[in-house]
Amino acid sequence: MTRFIDINCSLMNDNQLLRYSRQIMLPQCDMAGQHKLLAARVLIVGAGGLGSPAAMYLAAGGVGSITIYDDDTVDFSNLQRQIAHHTDDVGMDKVISTHNTLKQLNPDVQVTAVKQRLQGEQLDEEVKKADVVLDCSDNFATRFAINKACVTFQKTLVSGAAIRFEGQVSVFTLSLNDSPCYNCLYKNEGEDMQNCATNGVIAPITGIVGSIQALEAMKLIINVGETLTGKLLLLDGLTMNIKTMRFKKNPGCPTCGNR
Repeated sequence: MTRFIDINCSLMNDNQLLRYSRQIMLPQCDMAGQHKLLAARVLIVGAGGLGSPAAMYLAAGGVGSITIYDDDTVDFSNLQRQIAHHTDDVGMDKVISTHNTLKQLNPDVQVTAVKQRLQGEQLDEEVKKADVVLDCSDNFATRFAINKACVTFQKTLVSGAAIRFEGQVSVFTLSLNDSPCYNCLYKNEGEDMQNCATNGVIAPITGIVGSIQALEAMKLIINVGETLTGKLLLLDGLTMNIKTMRFKKNPGCPTCGNR
């Protein structure tokens, strides 16, 4: 396991006031909301097509602490969509490349980057510490493991997926008794999910989905607007048809049914 941590706990100063001024002028955010963002801890699982834009917008927007887990290295095939990585980063650990990009965007953000597949007790510990968890992974087993940990510790999960020209996002606010979980939406039948390596993906779809995940996380942190809790946003990039499907908690869900 490789761990790379950079900590900067500076208080809000004149430069930060200028940096976040366009958010602070929003009545839904203002100074109070920006302070909430600066104090927030976000866990991102995956530094690929979704994790890259999500992490970059969260860092740029002033989320104070971002922890990123990924066990992969940068490959040429990643560069088409994984915008936190650059040509010179090929062969580098994705978490280190992402860390460097985030610190260039906003040096005031605390970034913890860990080259490791997040699972088991470590997953539980990281979820427990987070205010919001972003699932930016690309495999079935990891998605269900993250969901289970979020149910256990009643942490809000923002889940995204992108493949071909299609994207989807949902939010699971697991501190609410009537909120469904990921397992209410998808059955865990042991089959791996389709992924970009076998099916392909158009570059901007991952950026759109990751950006929506970042937006939902920021709304949750500052407690404004209406989130995608109990809803699944579906995007068809070929037709630009965007649908929102509502779904309810499954009382018989093997993960959250007995909460």
